[in-house]
Amino acid sequence: MTTAPLTIAGPTLADVEAARLVVSRVAEVTPMETSRYLSDVLGAPVHLKCENLQRTGSYKIRGAYNRMSRLSDEEKARGVVAASAGNHAQGVAFAARELGIAATIFMPIGVALPKLQATRHYGAEVVLRGHTVSEPLKAAQEFAERTGAVYIPPFDHADVVAGQGTLGLELLDQVPELETVIVPIGGGGLISGVASVLKRRAAELGRSIRVIGVQAANAAAYPVSLAAGAVTEITISPTIADGIAVAKPGKLNFEIVRDAVDEVVTVDDDDIARAMLVLLERAKMVVEPAGAVGVAAIMTGKITASGPTVVVLSGGNIDPLIMERVIAHGLAASERYLKLRIPLPDRPGQLARTSEIIADQNANVVEVLHTRHGSGLAISQVELELHIETRGPEHADQVIGALRDAGYDPRTQL
Repeated sequence: MTTAPLTIAGPTLADVEAARLVVSRVAEVTPMETSRYLSDVLGAPVHLKCENLQRTGSYKIRGAYNRMSRLSDEEKARGVVAASAGNHAQGVAFAARELGIAATIFMPIGVALPKLQATRHYGAEVVLRGHTVSEPLKAAQEFAERTGAVYIPPFDHADVVAGQGTLGLELLDQVPELETVIVPIGGGGLISGVASVLKRRAAELGRSIRVIGVQAANAAAYPVSLAAGAVTEITISPTIADGIAVAKPGKLNFEIVRDAVDEVVTVDDDDIARAMLVLLERAKMVVEPAGAVGVAAIMTGKITASGPTVVVLSGGNIDPLIMERVIAHGLAASERYLKLRIPLPDRPGQLARTSEIIADQNANVVEVLHTRHGSGLAISQVELELHIETRGPEHADQVIGALRDAGYDPRTQL
């Protein structure tokens, strides 16, 4: 990618500085925390920019408020409309309330209840439509054409990019010596704003700052688009990182990312789940899957750095029920939650014996299923399914080894 930052498209530094004055009316300057654990993993100082603690739970309020504050009185009187599965909806709804603008938000029918309730709580009228983000998006654009309401895009607009770019200014204020910044990417609104600011400011200071984007592997439109040299739409596969599951980069965002972002990497859902677990345990941070992809990239070795590194935790809006599932998945992915199937002779005492072996290894059985109906079992056999808490891969291997030494044939199950 080119390293000529002064030719970057989109808003200028002056535009972003002006946006900061506007955005400061509603957005917090979120904390910058240090992570010793991630610093050890990366081999360089790692700081966490906690936009998961932002008002409305994500950075989206920055771009939404900046865009809507620039509407004329006549446009404000017509109201605004947006489509979103969560964070953008809340940002638009909150901004509309603060600016006294009527807002209509189209959301998919299966949207998480906390996000739906929060959007309504901010005063927006919510219309549920379809089962994917594309259907509410189409409905919102039709609503804008039919009623005259102003459509507020989630990422592909210069005012939105400038608003998100205010985060880049904060990064430099809080970690002036930063050398690498890691940012989640969906449509590209956040990283295009942050990258344009950092590259322009670095040029003024005569230094270099790396900007690295991270996408979910099942929704990675940017690597494909960058390789093709043009915006390219992909087919998204299911991912827990629904906040960045965008099939097509924004046109303006793509131009900025192409010119100002050094690299884009991907992480899979297991990586993301492990990262969320680390953030909970080590940093005491509740971060949604989309917000944890930068941490996942460090943990999987997708990113290397030698100097001060900032990871943007872009949001913390997650349904508690989803969080429960993700924690369980993260434990399993970290081999701290082991599922075993063990064929046993159908005679008394076998369950007690296997339980004793596991207890002797200081592992904890949390769930047991005993059945005579497993596939491949002989008439004289039963199958024992055990869910076991362990301390990690080595401990899990120790438990399996002890069972094998006792003559059993434990089989791991995903």
